[in-house]
Amino acid sequence: MITMHDVSQTFRSRKHVVEALRDINLEVAQGQFVAIIGRSGCGKSTLLRLIAGLLAPTSGRVLVDGSPVTTPRRDVAMMFQRPALLPWRSVLDNVLLPVEVFGWKRRDHEERARQLLDMVGLSKFVRRLPHELSGGMQQRVSLCRALIQQPRVMLMDEPFSALDALSREELSLELQRLHKEFASTTVFVTHSIQEAVLLADRVVVLSPHPGRVRRILDIDIPQPRSLGVNSHLAEVSHVVAEMHELLLSSHHQ
Repeated sequence: MITMHDVSQTFRSRKHVVEALRDINLEVAQGQFVAIIGRSGCGKSTLLRLIAGLLAPTSGRVLVDGSPVTTPRRDVAMMFQRPALLPWRSVLDNVLLPVEVFGWKRRDHEERARQLLDMVGLSKFVRRLPHELSGGMQQRVSLCRALIQQPRVMLMDEPFSALDALSREELSLELQRLHKEFASTTVFVTHSIQEAVLLADRVVVLSPHPGRVRRILDIDIPQPRSLGVNSHLAEVSHVVAEMHELLLSSHHQ
């Protein structure tokens, strides 16, 4: 589904040359949920932007479904750290924004938008403005906006990092459920080891400066996962500890 072959990314200015990524080789299968984790500045967000077609690699190839990624694709949606909702548009109109951008007919998608909002518990808020919602509710709207275009690939750049711990876990559970239902191929960037282990089928650990694939771990813990009662807490904790050691050792190399 997603292939990165010998991908490197260098940013150049008049005074500086910054090598963000070096020789990234990665395969993400259809329907898989892959988390990307690493220290600040290791190129996690750059990697997402390459898959999204927002950047062209300095060298190497990025492919989706075997086709080179050269520009943004309609079947690839991206969700950012902040909701980035338009403050003058209602919740429903924010969800329908991609429909307008792509030139689709609103009447063909409005019922779908309402269904998505109902699925995330926001059916009573369709006419509200963003400032009337909590941060977690705004991110749910942002998630619905990404899903309205029925993406085959979902790219998520630390979408829960600005939320409190309880909202993060609630949205993590929501995302697990939606991923199972829609089966989108998902690449999820996070700083949180715990979040990566709770959500992902596989976790890609990047080493810092420049970002390289240090290790790929398969997370063989049944879904849905949580840290609550009757969860797979011991198994999650074991994998979290292993990844913590891996990140510490990469920092000292």
